[in-house]
Amino acid sequence: MRSTDEIRAIHDLPFPELLYQAATVHRRHWNPVEMQFCTLDSIKTGACPEDCAYCPQSARYATGLKVEPLKDVEAVLEGARTAKAHGSTRYCMGAAWREVKDDANFEAVLRMVRGVADLGMEVCVTLGMLDAPQARRLKAAGCTVYNHNLDTSRDFYEEIISTRKFEDRLRTIGAVREAGLEVCCGGIVGMGESVEQRLHFLQELTEMDPPPESIPINHLVPVPGTPLAELPPVPPVEFIRMIATARILFPRSRIRLSAGRTAMSEEMQALAFFAGANSLFTGERLLTTPNPGEDRDRWLLGALGMRIEGSPAAV
Repeated sequence: MRSTDEIRAIHDLPFPELLYQAATVHRRHWNPVEMQFCTLDSIKTGACPEDCAYCPQSARYATGLKVEPLKDVEAVLEGARTAKAHGSTRYCMGAAWREVKDDANFEAVLRMVRGVADLGMEVCVTLGMLDAPQARRLKAAGCTVYNHNLDTSRDFYEEIISTRKFEDRLRTIGAVREAGLEVCCGGIVGMGESVEQRLHFLQELTEMDPPPESIPINHLVPVPGTPLAELPPVPPVEFIRMIATARILFPRSRIRLSAGRTAMSEEMQALAFFAGANSLFTGERLLTTPNPGEDRDRWLLGALGMRIEGSPAAV
């Protein structure tokens, strides 16, 4: 565990020194020219009862999002096969639920998990709150990872969400750990939080033992109709500081460049890779928001002389 003061001392280093330290840590634990490709599939879209201020899937906001029921199992598996063929090693499935219920929909998700696991891919799901028995059922079906983000710091959390407590998130993460699943847990930068609150968010992650195996760092995508629609973007240097600080704090974790990449220049993304981001979501959509697309990602990695993790040579 690190104190907030210790984290601030890292975060506030002169930018060249911060990047140097982050890149050094990254090279010590990971191949700096490899990037993990992940695919995120929205298996049930919209009509969520939660009021997360950033989310177009909340039923409380008029965002024009088309509500879609749980996908057919075979349609999800077809998507996973395509993702694998395009270089993704992790297939993530997200359902806009408040919590997992022991019903026919959960049984269908378990079949999806089994099918994706049979393809030899890492399987990640994000289904809202769940308990330890449900997490154990996911594990038994072949699930590798459960995603449940903290989103932000404890003291800013209620500014963003009122329908779920911060402690509820920690309980779900505890259930996931108890079941023996890996934890994917990150947050969103740019929701109006202060730099101090960003550091408190990172500090919460350092209190997890063991730390999350995957830490997605999202750049807010302001969606018309949501309460955060008019927020200005975070300055690129501030965002890269978060990536670099996370890499130094969590040397063995995947630092995943997640939502908001369409608002990032290629140079900004390259800087994030240098600062320690070694995983990204590829594909045209990230649940319901735009994403650069696999062709653009391949082009960028090729231009940088990098390669998709698991591929034999440069892209």
